[in-house]
Amino acid sequence: MQILKAKDYEEMSKIACSLLVEHIQKNDFPVLGLATGSTPEKLYSCLIEEYQKGKVSFRNTSTFNLDEYVGLDSREANSYQFYMKEKLFDHIDLPSNQIHLPNGMSPDLEQDCLDYENQIQEVGPIGIQVLGLGLNGHIGFNEPGTPFTSRTHIVDLAQSTRRANARFFSGIEEVPTQAISMGIASIMESRKILLLVSGEEKAEALYQMMNSEVSESFPASILQTHPNVTVIADEPALSKVPVSYGEKSVR
Repeated sequence: MQILKAKDYEEMSKIACSLLVEHIQKNDFPVLGLATGSTPEKLYSCLIEEYQKGKVSFRNTSTFNLDEYVGLDSREANSYQFYMKEKLFDHIDLPSNQIHLPNGMSPDLEQDCLDYENQIQEVGPIGIQVLGLGLNGHIGFNEPGTPFTSRTHIVDLAQSTRRANARFFSGIEEVPTQAISMGIASIMESRKILLLVSGEEKAEALYQMMNSEVSESFPASILQTHPNVTVIADEPALSKVPVSYGEKSVR
C-alpha cells in the first residue's frame, strides 16, 4: 500500500487527477471506476481543466460508478447520475454509451444489479477504481457487515451514512434508505485502487483502514489485501497514521 501525503484537499485532488490522466494516456481503452460525494468533486474539476487544455481525451474511456440511490430519478439533483453529469460528464468528450451507472429507478432492482455486474465483467476489468472512505469504513455503499464476496447489490443504508449525506438534502428524512452499490468483490477486482481521504474527521477511519483486523465489520479493511492500493490523503486525514508507514509527500 502506497501513501501519498498531500498538503490539503486541493493538492490531494490534483495528485489523483495526474494519476488518472497518466492512466488514460497510457491505455488504448481505459476503464475507470468513479465515486461521488464531496471527496472527488475537485478531482473532477481538475480532469475537466486537463481536458480543456487538450492534455487528455476521454473518447475511448469507459466508466463505471460505484453506486446510485434507489428511488431518485436521474433528473433529481441528488441522484448520482445528475451529480456525474454536472460535475464531469457534461464537460468532457466521454461518449454517453460508455458511461455506466446503476439504475435506482429500475422496476426490477435485482435484475439491474445482475445486469450491471455483467457489464463490469464484459467491459472491464476496471483499471483504476476511485474510492472515498466512510466514517464507518464503508466503501461504495457497502456498509459494515457486507460480505467481502458481495457483487453489485441492493444496500440498506446505515443511519450514520444517511446522517452524513443529509447535508446534500433538505433533511435526513429526504435521504433514501436504500442504494445500489458495486460489491466489495467487484471493487477488489480493479487492477488499481485510489483511496482519497481528506479532513481530520476521516483520520480515525483511515487509521482503522490501515491497522484494524481485516473484518467485514469495517469494510475498508479489505483494502489491506489488495496488491495495488494508493492512498492519497491530506495532512489532517493522516494525523493518526504513524510516521513508520513511510508516507511520501508530494509537492
